[in-house]
Amino acid sequence: MKERPLIDLGMTGYDELFMNDAERREAALPKIYNIPLSEIDDFPDHPFQVRLDEDMDQLVESVKERGVITPITLRRKTDGRYEIVSGHRRRKACELAGFATVPAEIKELTRDEAIILMVESNLQRSTILPSEKAFSYKMRLEAMKRQGQRTDLTFCPMGTKLNSAGEIARQSSDSERQVFRYIRLTELIPDLLTMVDEGRIALRPAVELSYLGKLEQQDLAAAIGLSLATPSHAQAIKLRTFSKEGKLSPAVIESIMCEEKPNQKEKINIKYAEARKYIPSSVPYEQTGAYILKALEYYHRHLERQRDDTR
Repeated sequence: MKERPLIDLGMTGYDELFMNDAERREAALPKIYNIPLSEIDDFPDHPFQVRLDEDMDQLVESVKERGVITPITLRRKTDGRYEIVSGHRRRKACELAGFATVPAEIKELTRDEAIILMVESNLQRSTILPSEKAFSYKMRLEAMKRQGQRTDLTFCPMGTKLNSAGEIARQSSDSERQVFRYIRLTELIPDLLTMVDEGRIALRPAVELSYLGKLEQQDLAAAIGLSLATPSHAQAIKLRTFSKEGKLSPAVIESIMCEEKPNQKEKINIKYAEARKYIPSSVPYEQTGAYILKALEYYHRHLERQRDDTR
């Protein structure tokens, strides 16, 4: 399979002897190729979703008008095809825009090097779901472990163990303890993890629930569906305690879920995934709830002004 370079100076070692500094700098630039979309595969177990939302619509329009400004990064596979290391959204935008190729830089990377680069590049997104952080953090820590770096995937509530999570923490807005909390989410069954992504279950209760067995989690998901309420942090701790003692039956789960939460007579569930289409992409996912409250406050003021105008 022959790659089609957009930038190919074709310099030999002898030619480089006669280049000036500017020419050497230009020769050092990465070579960019137009790669057919049909020859590109997704990154295996890619933890980040490619959402067909308003942001994607804007990206497609930008690609149609100006092309792909930043080339995607690919890794050559043993079968001659390519897999995306960075740029799944840009590749999808090219597909939706009707393009046959996408500009790409080809990097020679090991599997673990590719995982680390993939996670680093995707953590720059403005909106990242808890499940995306969970699996990407775990993938990167495991890759670093295989590379011989000191890594400990055991959850550490007090954050006292030395581990490679510190490097991830320095490159993100999460502390080391928070990194381990997110990794625990990978132990949740899909139904409960979806509730975390939707903002129906908070991170700390979700961490406690991750210690339940899979069958216990399934029973809990069923109880949540019947009660239309999700467990508080205190309830999640109680569920974990009963599970550790081997006493967490469906009846016990139902009993705990029916307990009245302090200062909470009625619970309203808002699916963050649905609300995000009305919220600017510049607002971080974890600030969704605060943004909704602020929007309600402005709407309340608007209604008050309308009432004043009609008096």
